[in-house]
Amino acid sequence: MFTGIITDIGTIARVEALADTRVVVRSGYDPAMIDLGASISCSGVCLTVIDKGTGSDGHWFALDVSGETISRTAPRQWVEGRRLNLERAMKLGDELGGHIVTGHVDGIGEIASVVEEGGSKRIRITAGPDIAPFVAAKGSITLDGVSLTVNSVEDESKDIGGKVTIGVNIIPHTAAVTTIGGLTPGDPINIEIDVLARYLGRMRSFLPG
Repeated sequence: MFTGIITDIGTIARVEALADTRVVVRSGYDPAMIDLGASISCSGVCLTVIDKGTGSDGHWFALDVSGETISRTAPRQWVEGRRLNLERAMKLGDELGGHIVTGHVDGIGEIASVVEEGGSKRIRITAGPDIAPFVAAKGSITLDGVSLTVNSVEDESKDIGGKVTIGVNIIPHTAAVTTIGGLTPGDPINIEIDVLARYLGRMRSFLPG
């Protein structure tokens, strides 16, 4: 489990084609404080640390990314040079500063617009019908691993199968400590819906009629 509060921005230093795709990430995390087998959220994707160390260019850790994971996450995410929002798994007693995040991507959105509003940015994201029923104004959403509040929801259609445009506000601090501040129209982004909405959707599917 995670909270959606980013604690470091890592950079993919190397990608190796093995049985799965092995990704080596440079990070400010001290490898002495990371256990092998630990979970780290990488731009909203929960992955397992399988190796770690310190080289001439700093600390690093390695992850195996399955074909299934690659197929369900944002295009061009697992390439050399890509910056990743990082968060280590929460511990009992940690402050829950964001909301409960599982690290499982529910869908891929696309940045529709980025508009400056004072010192902040208003970002609109278009998502498909797999996301549309599960977002609500003032609810929580996770974008590339970042816990955010939904400011607006614009439905293309009230019918099942319609797209949705989600509006969020990015304050200067969030823009500075995550990759969200560098997004531009057309960029793909990982979306995780609120876990409560996920379970409510499952329950609703069993209602009669």
